[in-house]
Amino acid sequence: MSGILPAEHWASNTAAGDGNSDGDTASVAETDTSSIASNILKYRELYGRTYHSESSGAQYWATNDQKQNEAMDILHHTLTLSLDGKLYLAPLEGKKIEKVLDIGCGTGIWAMDFADEFPAASVIGTDISPIQPTWVSPNLSFEIDDCTKSWTFPADSFDYVHIRWMLGSIVDWTALFKEAYRALRPGGYLESFEPDAIMKSDDGSIKVTDAMGQWAAIFTEGGRKMGRSFNIVNDDLQRKAMQEAGFVEVEEKNLRTPLGSWPKDEKQKEIGTWANLVVEHDTEGHILFLATTLGWTRKDVVAYIKQLHREIRMGKKRGYYHQKVIWGRKPESG
Repeated sequence: MSGILPAEHWASNTAAGDGNSDGDTASVAETDTSSIASNILKYRELYGRTYHSESSGAQYWATNDQKQNEAMDILHHTLTLSLDGKLYLAPLEGKKIEKVLDIGCGTGIWAMDFADEFPAASVIGTDISPIQPTWVSPNLSFEIDDCTKSWTFPADSFDYVHIRWMLGSIVDWTALFKEAYRALRPGGYLESFEPDAIMKSDDGSIKVTDAMGQWAAIFTEGGRKMGRSFNIVNDDLQRKAMQEAGFVEVEEKNLRTPLGSWPKDEKQKEIGTWANLVVEHDTEGHILFLATTLGWTRKDVVAYIKQLHREIRMGKKRGYYHQKVIWGRKPESG
């Protein structure tokens, strides 16, 4: 992969081509941090955006404020569309599902939907930030927990463990999946759903010097500085870690998620429209911290975001990114 273009490139590029802003506000932060009332964690702040505190040793690269949370809920809808309305692909149908764990639950929206679909199951969602709602189904609860540390759940206690979009958060995927293996009952399933950070095009419309072409470079280099990988799908880390942890009957489904409404297929067009909305709703919340670790100023970030939005909206760059859903079973004798 080619290196990252200098930060000032985007400011000059935006000035040269900014004849029509197309209403682009570049997702400049408008969050009122005074509205964050939680005393559980003292959040870090960067240019008015809030992040999980590093005091506990946990690291996460995206913001945890309202704007980002809204983007994550839009993402949930996009991912559910990609799975034909399903919340999972592991073969849970016909099985007795009594206890479920959702790791890195974020806003809790997946756990809430799963708890509604399985009202007889006890569902627990964990995350490092207390951003989940307090009024939920009686069979659902949320806990503040760092999944990169030793899990405190009893061994052989869950029927299903769900982990989604943890890229850039995990140092050792095998260690994470071993914790899930220990916590699962024999015969239980682990499911992992991760995206690739690379925006691709089959027709060569995305160039390495485009904002879309530079997206992966920003995340790859930022992840390297953090000591955490964003190349989960590209490096096949899910399958390797799942097999090393001891899971059997490992299966996977690979998805191509378009960015924008360019696909002719109606379903892909709908997915692409929602996927673009995820990006546009809070691009800043996704890249601000990583770009700052690379020496970018906020002005550089805003200029880059404007160019990224412009490229996607024009529809001439037929971009997409890969996602992989992979699931495996803990053997009965495990």
